[in-house]
Amino acid sequence: MRAYIEKRTLLVANHILDTHETIRKTAEIFNLSKSTVHYDLSKRLRKIDIRLYSEVKKILENNFQEKHIRGGESTRRKYISEKK
Repeated sequence: MRAYIEKRTLLVANHILDTHETIRKTAEIFNLSKSTVHYDLSKRLRKIDIRLYSEVKKILENNFQEKHIRGGESTRRKYISEKK
């Protein structure tokens, strides 16, 4: 694995660990595609640092479980703003 990919993977993983942000938001911040961030965190990170991988995986699983709640809240705000 190239050094810059390993460095990027660790940077993204530490960001997720610190902020608990979603893959989508993290990809936006680092100007990467969602697919790249997901691949870095699910495949590459496991090979680089298994301890960090397990911590990040818990956060990502929690975000996945809350996804439907975020979507519903977003839709609710959309319709409230359209009424005004």
